[in-house]
Amino acid sequence: MRDIRTATESLSKRDKKYLWHPLTQHKISPDMLPIVSAKGSILTDEHGNEYIDAISSWYTAVYGHCNSFITSRVAKQMQNLDQVVFSGFTHKPAIELSEALIKILPQGQQKLFFNDNGSTATEIGIKMALQYHYNIGNDRKVMLAFEEGFHGDTFGAMSVSGLSVYNGAFEDHFIRVERIPVPNGENNEEVISTLKALISKHNIAGFIYEPLIQGAAAMKFHDPEALNEILKICRKNDIILVADEVMTGFGKTGKYFASDYVDEKPDVICMSKALTAGLLPMGLTSCSQKVYDAFYSDEIAKGLFHGHTYTANPLACSAALAAVELLVSEEIQNSISRISKSNNEFVKKLKSSPKLKNARSKGVIMAFELDVQTDRYGSLRNELFKFFMEKGVFLRPLGNTIYIVPPYTISEDELQKVYGVIEDALTAF
Repeated sequence: MRDIRTATESLSKRDKKYLWHPLTQHKISPDMLPIVSAKGSILTDEHGNEYIDAISSWYTAVYGHCNSFITSRVAKQMQNLDQVVFSGFTHKPAIELSEALIKILPQGQQKLFFNDNGSTATEIGIKMALQYHYNIGNDRKVMLAFEEGFHGDTFGAMSVSGLSVYNGAFEDHFIRVERIPVPNGENNEEVISTLKALISKHNIAGFIYEPLIQGAAAMKFHDPEALNEILKICRKNDIILVADEVMTGFGKTGKYFASDYVDEKPDVICMSKALTAGLLPMGLTSCSQKVYDAFYSDEIAKGLFHGHTYTANPLACSAALAAVELLVSEEIQNSISRISKSNNEFVKKLKSSPKLKNARSKGVIMAFELDVQTDRYGSLRNELFKFFMEKGVFLRPLGNTIYIVPPYTISEDELQKVYGVIEDALTAF
């Protein structure tokens, strides 16, 4: 085969020949920045420049990049069993992971269904809710979701998402969804009233929600007491509760799962991202015994006929098991507490600035809005991104929202540098 590379071509030029990147309008976007290595909180580009990964590479690498505890586990597993079909077979990494997860999942979770990523995790959660009612003979074909929620890019996940910038071309093909506003403490009565009206008018099968924090909606926080009331009303009406913990799960809110902050626990939980610490792709959808029992039947057609080639891949399971062991360790829990405390102190400092509004934090997640109007992917976002990168910090603003979700292993010096660069941005913009 002919070698098309030349000695003078950079990785970014080679990238442009064949690659199509996510969430990118290539005609107006700059060249992609080649990252050649990562360790701990630091990303290094092909020129040797270093960047603090202040969002854990889309909330995945929460134990730091190339964590030797995790990579060594995967390397060992790679020599023994790399991949096997999970239909008709099982294996030790999947079994041990299920045992470890059940110990930390919110109360009531009993069964785990493996898949490939966050979108498929929520896709299966939606299927569980819809087929649960189908299997027991209920005519319920409508899903309920929050306004501005985001649950992924497959068709069911897009259907229940409320961000049209992602979904506009496909909306004619969606499943039926009704939406309620996010409760913010001031509109709680309105939200509850809307919910009750929708339940009375529609045959709702399930409610899918991001508990406490809507990630893609620019880290929008909502009121836990109101969320709990919503879940109580849904449960009273036999609406399956599907918690999308893809972003919030595995310690980011200060607890193992955001659902731990509310009394009403979900029937279904969707997981991915930090599940495998960013090392390998994998998703999981867990459910209660009640949901599982609706599929447990002598009728084959009542089974959940959904499968992925790499379901419960042994390497990904090994990474996830190592990640769970780190999550529950005293060292990581102390780090989460340290970052949470530092975020809270920084938020107090930010609240005195006239240039921003709604500074907030929960766990390792901190966010605020610049007091300017802009489009989600407008010029301000691009200017802020460039500013942060030139200062050696990787952040991805969402419109006028600046947020951080740092690795739990970030040092205090690195964290303070992130804060300092954010303060510099407040002066510059």
